Amino acid sequence: MFDTLKNVFRVKEMRRKLLYVVGMIFIIRLGSQLPVPGVNSSVFKQWFQSNTGDAFNFFDAFTGGSFENMSIFALNITPYITSSIIIQLLTIAIPALEEMQKDGEEGRKKMTAITRYVTVGLALFESLAMTIGFGRSNIISNMNFFKGFTVVVTLTAGSAMLMWIGERITEKGIGNGISIVLCVNIISRIPSDISLLYENFIKGKSIAKGMLAGVIIFAIIMLVIVFVLILNGAERRIPVQYSRKMVGRRSMGGQSTHIPLKVNTAGVIPIIFASSIMSFPVVIAQFAGKSGGTGIGGLILNGLSSSNWCNPSQLKYSWGLILYIVLCIFFAYFYTSITFNPLEVADNIKKQGGFIPGIRPGKPTSDYLTRILNYIIFIGAVGLMIVAIVPIFFNGVFGARVSFGGTSLIIIVGVILETIKQIESQLVVRNYKGFLSN
Repeated sequence: MFDTLKNVFRVKEMRRKLLYVVGMIFIIRLGSQLPVPGVNSSVFKQWFQSNTGDAFNFFDAFTGGSFENMSIFALNITPYITSSIIIQLLTIAIPALEEMQKDGEEGRKKMTAITRYVTVGLALFESLAMTIGFGRSNIISNMNFFKGFTVVVTLTAGSAMLMWIGERITEKGIGNGISIVLCVNIISRIPSDISLLYENFIKGKSIAKGMLAGVIIFAIIMLVIVFVLILNGAERRIPVQYSRKMVGRRSMGGQSTHIPLKVNTAGVIPIIFASSIMSFPVVIAQFAGKSGGTGIGGLILNGLSSSNWCNPSQLKYSWGLILYIVLCIFFAYFYTSITFNPLEVADNIKKQGGFIPGIRPGKPTSDYLTRILNYIIFIGAVGLMIVAIVPIFFNGVFGARVSFGGTSLIIIVGVILETIKQIESQLVVRNYKGFLSN
């Protein structure tokens, strides 16, 4: 490992890229502490803490505390993530976008440009809604047109700047810039979460009880991380055999290969979709000044908030967990159907003279891939649910109240592995051993 680190810094280009990423991370964390002009951060923080455990916690975890501090990066890259998802979904409904997606490098550039415009539009809409909502609630005091305009422009510009930083990291650094920005935001919340766990379960206890609690917490976190690693790396390999053909006097083809189908086909997209849909009504209700209450409205709003799930004293609100599981499984199938087309894969295999052993080319191959894919998606969705529900269970039963959960761990592990693989490939090109070859 130490030799590998030396090899990374020995190559001038690699050293420059890593330092560039570190510099951009410093700018991101600095911007997360700079308050929006005209907003009293301490007042906003008090309001946020009084609403802790609600839908805003999910949002704050993805912004690395920027939202809680009401900094210039309060919106962070959530508008970019949302716009990327929207554009991907629209490729099904709009043939022009589908053609653009298949149009190679030129099409990719056009899709990226459209995503940027949608990101700025979403950031503008969200900042406007937040400014109006917080102004009406007197969280932003002495609201007037100039102050509101300043807040909206600052929040929108902050989100656009983070999008630009993410793209620059991808271009001049190592790894996917947007993923790295999101990963850094989540990691920045871990020290405060560990401190909260210490306050709740270890501080004030006897040495034996404190040590036992610390060991249990560490073991649970490590088990979830190991499970995430297994879930991320698991795949079903479908063998493909290509027949030999004669080109002039030369025999070509005949090799065997495979189609790797990842068990977790949709990644964390199902969780992000489901969490966003369920938190949206709660956020709107809080902006409108509506609380949970005890009636049917309270049952719905409290049930949609994950902070009320698995609580032994309020089991009636755990119906939201059932809805959450159903939505995650639905979006796992839905998103995979967008990103993987068995009929198109079967046609490509047939055109290249290939076949799956024991399966006839064409529609039988497509049906076979669909059947296998349905099994894999369900297994992946169940694994994803286990990772997501474990933190929710401990938050509800034991009152852990930490901001990071299964979604955060999947993102962190996935981004770290992806970045390491990129470093590995660049080191191998330069005849150095990488991290994964040790």
